[in-house]
Amino acid sequence: MAESDNLLTKMQDLLVYLIPQLNKFPRDQKFVLGDRIETKLLAVQADCLRAYYSRDKRGHLLEANLQLEVARHLVRLAHALKLFSNHTCGVLAEKMDEMGRMIGGVRGMCVMWMIFSCSRMTRRNSQNGGRPSSGACWRTGCT
Repeated sequence: MAESDNLLTKMQDLLVYLIPQLNKFPRDQKFVLGDRIETKLLAVQADCLRAYYSRDKRGHLLEANLQLEVARHLVRLAHALKLFSNHTCGVLAEKMDEMGRMIGGVRGMCVMWMIFSCSRMTRRNSQNGGRPSSGACWRTGCT
């Protein structure tokens, strides 16, 4: 387990656990289903990194959430095809569920920041006699 349990370290832990499991797939599925699962989860990691380094986090987090949901369905398919054991599938489901909750939590914090920021700007505008202050809500795109 990583020392700091943030979104990026949890994603790293998930990939470290998953990739050796995918290498156990039969050859015909390793390069089809296994590759798609790995690609989707690497896309989630890339979207989380983009969100971490950008101002507009919400769009990247929505895309990460969508990619994670697709990866969940692919893992369920692999389990149905008996490519994952029950234990492995349970561990993956738990880790992916935790990732989804963390992405949703960060996304919720972004929305709360936008609401707080916009309401603060609106109050400031009303104090200025209705004139917008410089840079009023340009970050959030709210009007």
